[in-house]
Amino acid sequence: MFYLIIILIIILSGILVLLILGQNSKGGASQMFGGSSANQIFGVKKTGDFLEQATWFCAISIIVLTIATRFFLDTSKKEEGVLSPNIQKAQETTIPNQQPPQ
Repeated sequence: MFYLIIILIIILSGILVLLILGQNSKGGASQMFGGSSANQIFGVKKTGDFLEQATWFCAISIIVLTIATRFFLDTSKKEEGVLSPNIQKAQETTIPNQQPPQ
């Protein structure tokens, strides 16, 4: 499940980049997909509204999925019982010639 969320984040990030690049105020996506005929059919305002809403949807989805990965990461660490190989090694090592305090 963790890897599926990571793949979704990568895909949404790519879509978000394309949506942002399409929001050029001097034509942008409307000019790319047919020039002025697209403006007559959909209208400039409707295209801008759709791109803006899709941008917000992708951005919020990426934030939510990123927070979700944190929860999946916590549960996988608890199941293993080891937080870090360095912490485990530090707990196993003993200091040589250690004198108890008097």
